[in-house]
Amino acid sequence: MLFTSNEFLIFFTAFFLLYWFVCDKNVKHQNILVLLGSYLFYAWWDWRFLSILITTSIVNFILGIYIEKTTVPKSRKLLLWIGLLQGVGCLLLFKYFNFFVESFSNFFSFFHFNIHIQTINIIIPLGLSYYTFKSISYLLDIEKGKIKATAEWMVFCSYIAFFPALLAGPIDKARTLIPQLEQKRVFDYNLATDGLRQILWGVFKKVVIADNCASITNHIFDNYQHFSGSTLLIGAFLYTIQMYADFSGYSDMAIGFSRLIGFNITRNFDFPFFSQNIAEFWRKWHISLTSWLTEYVFTPLSIAFRDLGKLGLIFAIIINFTICGIWHGANWTYVLFGLMHGCYFIPLILTGKMNKRSKIAGNKMLPSFSEAARMLATFVLVMFTFIVFRAENITQAFNYYQRLFSISLISIPAVPKGYLTFRTLLLFIGSMLLIEWLNREKEHGLQLGVIKGRIFRWSVYAFIFFLIGMLMETSETPFIYFKF
Repeated sequence: MLFTSNEFLIFFTAFFLLYWFVCDKNVKHQNILVLLGSYLFYAWWDWRFLSILITTSIVNFILGIYIEKTTVPKSRKLLLWIGLLQGVGCLLLFKYFNFFVESFSNFFSFFHFNIHIQTINIIIPLGLSYYTFKSISYLLDIEKGKIKATAEWMVFCSYIAFFPALLAGPIDKARTLIPQLEQKRVFDYNLATDGLRQILWGVFKKVVIADNCASITNHIFDNYQHFSGSTLLIGAFLYTIQMYADFSGYSDMAIGFSRLIGFNITRNFDFPFFSQNIAEFWRKWHISLTSWLTEYVFTPLSIAFRDLGKLGLIFAIIINFTICGIWHGANWTYVLFGLMHGCYFIPLILTGKMNKRSKIAGNKMLPSFSEAARMLATFVLVMFTFIVFRAENITQAFNYYQRLFSISLISIPAVPKGYLTFRTLLLFIGSMLLIEWLNREKEHGLQLGVIKGRIFRWSVYAFIFFLIGMLMETSETPFIYFKF
């Protein structure tokens, strides 16, 4: 049930009407509907994995209560470790078991020792990485005394399974979402209308930009050995745009649907392509994952390594981003992706600029030359890492680089044809970036703060509706981050 599907439109319309016209007078009734709706939404994908989601919720709900009640430090730690092992154990079994087995066997095969360990044919439950991180942060926050354990099982289960963010985030911490679940929601017209605008913008990015980029990038990456370096450069550029439009488009829709039912969930993107260095990029890209890793991985490591000075900070950031990479999936390409981003931080750490923040362009319409140069350099660095991210394996990634940085890089590219011509697609990409640049101080692109006049704004909305209707494919195209 994709956000862009007819099934979800029917589901959410029925949910919305029941939520505001039947359950609006009682917060418990609202939460019952949220929980049942979330379980139905998840079961629509594969009902067999619903048991894992429910079990994870019940186990962590009980552990949270006992961690808070227990006054003996060792007992609290034991209960915490039980919760951590349950969450990490599920990830290791479903997501990484075959990866570790195959890597172990390949390591010994390199030294001519043949070890045969049977892998298992297993399907990764959708959303596993997201709701596991939510449950882990909940227990860690209780153990550290940052929050109180909720006594309402329905509230906690609704927090874990909250359907707008269940399959691809944002990864809300308990202190963000649980207080909103504990209080009655009242329909807010302004919040709802802004949610609709954000949904529209998310659908535009997914349907018009991401899916049309995919029709070209899939062909280039799957047949990279037959293309020139200049064509491979275009493939890397379009895939970077595709990743952003696809993932931020999903996040926009998740936030928008949440606002329609009275929730404010975590913002996940803050126009990252306008970043002037890699640290700023990660403060604006997949914000919920970045903040999660910063709080629960990087900060403890940086404290543990503080006696090593800048070297300790480098160790902490590289470990942090290696974990960030492998969080995405069981492939050495993701490990290398994270490691590359960690290494990008080293010059910033050595020069003391990692935490430096700057407001791009100020109140001006255009950035300065130096700001534009830094934005371009950051984009190029990120683009090169997405080649590894998209590759099937390390060998393919390095072969792609080898062909990219050949003499054919200065040749005329032969871009494969998609549903849209390359020039038309570039026009839409440029329009998306221009609209987001003009609204870079806003929360999303369609807040249209610089556009005056209701008629003009509605003309923009109508044109976007028209483009979506014209370019939406009849076959459903899953979001990239569903597989993570």
